[in-house]
Amino acid sequence: MDVNGTVAEGFEPVRTAFLRNFETLGDRGAAVAVYRDGRKVVDLWGGAKNADEATGGSDGADGAVTGGTAGPAPWEHSTAQIVRSATKGVAAAVLLLLAQRGELDLDAPVGHYWPEFKARGKERALVRHVLAHRAGVPVLDRPLTPAEAANPDVTAAAVAAQTPAWEPGSDHGYHAQTYGWLTGELVRRVTGRSIGTWIAEEIAGPLGLDLWVGLPDAQAGRVGRVAPIEAPAADGGLRLRPKRAVAEAYADPSSLTRRAFGAITPQPDENDPAYRAAVLPASNGVATADGLARFYASLIGEVDGVRLFTPASVALARAEQSAGPDRVLVVHTRFGLGYMLHGSASPLLGDGSFGHPGRGGSLGFADPGSGIAFGYVTNGFRKSVTADPRAQALVRAVRTALGE
Repeated sequence: MDVNGTVAEGFEPVRTAFLRNFETLGDRGAAVAVYRDGRKVVDLWGGAKNADEATGGSDGADGAVTGGTAGPAPWEHSTAQIVRSATKGVAAAVLLLLAQRGELDLDAPVGHYWPEFKARGKERALVRHVLAHRAGVPVLDRPLTPAEAANPDVTAAAVAAQTPAWEPGSDHGYHAQTYGWLTGELVRRVTGRSIGTWIAEEIAGPLGLDLWVGLPDAQAGRVGRVAPIEAPAADGGLRLRPKRAVAEAYADPSSLTRRAFGAITPQPDENDPAYRAAVLPASNGVATADGLARFYASLIGEVDGVRLFTPASVALARAEQSAGPDRVLVVHTRFGLGYMLHGSASPLLGDGSFGHPGRGGSLGFADPGSGIAFGYVTNGFRKSVTADPRAQALVRAVRTALGE
C-alpha cells in the first residue's frame, strides 16, 4: 500500500495509523488532514477511489483521464467523498454565523422565521432546539422519496405539518434527516438563499475549500472527482457488535431510530449524480479531507487570514445543550449547538472538542485547546454511525503526536 502526502515533524504516528487502517481495518480509499493553529501538519491519502472494474489513471483539471490502465483508480489529493452526517457540522456553522452577524436569534421560536412551522404543537420550538436535536421532529409520518427530499418546498411543508414526537425542548433525539430540512429552511427564510449557495459563497469560497452541499456541475463533470461509496476491502477480523438495545431499535420498523434514518425511502443511491447535486445539509455534503479539516480550522482560528467564528461563537458551538440517552440513537449522546461533543458516542480529541461524524466513517472536528482541526474521509462504508474504528485510530494517533 502506497500512502502519499506529508506529515510535519512529530505527527508521524498519524501516518502509521493511517497505513494500519488499510492493513488491518479494511480501508479501501481514504484521506486524512490535520491543521494546528491554522497550519496544515498532516496531509495524507491512499488506496483506491473505485472498484477493480474501473479504469485507472488520474483526473486532470479539465476532467480528462490521463495515464489510465486496467484496474482500480488510485485515490488522489483532489479526490472528494460524500461525508454523510459530517455535513451537519457545516450546516450548523451557517446558523451560528447568521446569529453572529445579528441576522438570526437562536432563542427565537422557529415559527418567528417560518410561520407554517408553528402547527401541531411546535409553537415553542426554538432555533437552538433545532441545532441541539431537541425540536421533536426526527421522523415524518410519511417518508419522502429521494426526489421529494431534494425539493425544498416539499420538505418544508412536510416538516411543518409533522406532529412532534415529544414536546420541543423537553428531550433530545438525533434528527438524522430532518435536521437538514430544518436548518435549510431556516436559512432560506432568513437569507433568501439555499443553504448550499450560502455555504459556497460565504464559507467555501473565501476559504478555498473543496467542500460542497449540492455538488455543482463543474465538479460532477470531472471524471473521478468524487469517489463512489463501496464496502470496505476487508474487515481484518474486526466485528462491530452494537448493544442489544441499539440493534433492536434499528430492527424495529416502528422505532424512532428506524423512522428517523428512513425519512427518505427508498434509500437513495449516494453514487447517483442527481443525489450528489441535491442540497441535503444533513447527509450529502461532498468534501476532501483537507476541505473538512480546513473548515474546522477556520472556526477556531485564522487560516490564511480568514476566520469564521468569533470566540463567542466557538463557545456556543461547544456549550452542552443535550446530554443523556438519545431517543433516536438510543446510546448516550452529547450535543452543543449543532455539533457532537466529546463523549462515548463520538470520542474526539478532548473535553473541549466539537465536530460531527458521518455514518460509515467520515469525521471532522476542532479542538480549540490544542488548536487542532481534523478531517477524515473514506469510501469504505461501515454501518457505524458515530465512533468508526478507522477515524478513532487516527484521533488517537493525533493525541499521541501531541504527547497526551
